[in-house]
Amino acid sequence: MIVDPPAFLLTFWQLIQPFDAWLITHINQDWSTSFLDTVLPFMRETLTWMPLYLFLLLFVTRNFGIKGWWWVMGVILCAALSDLISSQLIKPNIIRTRPCRDEIMGPQLRFFINYCPRSSSFTSSHATNHFAQAMFFFATLRPAIGKWAGLFFVWAFIIAYTQVYVGVHYPFDVFCGALLGCGIGFLLSKLFHKRIGMLTVS
Repeated sequence: MIVDPPAFLLTFWQLIQPFDAWLITHINQDWSTSFLDTVLPFMRETLTWMPLYLFLLLFVTRNFGIKGWWWVMGVILCAALSDLISSQLIKPNIIRTRPCRDEIMGPQLRFFINYCPRSSSFTSSHATNHFAQAMFFFATLRPAIGKWAGLFFVWAFIIAYTQVYVGVHYPFDVFCGALLGCGIGFLLSKLFHKRIGMLTVS
């Protein structure tokens, strides 16, 4: 059940709203291009990144043996935990209207998807989930793939940025979701290293 937010949260959102409104307007309009208008809406879709997920599945299971399968379980746990914390714990208790549903911001923005979720805007679950996975990927695969592991954060950033670009989240929602996700991914990577160990070619 969604409850009314406490007064101090209302005051906080009022303080941060001017900057968030300024930044989302620039991202959604002033910093837009026809190319981004066409491509970015697809960046938030799971099917778009399915080749990446399949590649990682094959890469870890072929190169790391049983540890690779434990890694897959770690990824699933990471995704489930980050979604639980963002969608089931935070959103029902910290209510913020999404920009696409805001009576003031909505008419000022361009929209690129066919619906606007009714759930709270804070935190962005897309940002939380993908930064959690990016951090887990980075921390666990870096010993094997080196500097290329940093590209996982680029991947997560593109998805998180898209949430602002299409008008379903404010930048602050995405920023906090990214921080939360990084924390979750970092803790789970530590647990993985402690229980399973470093990934080495079997």
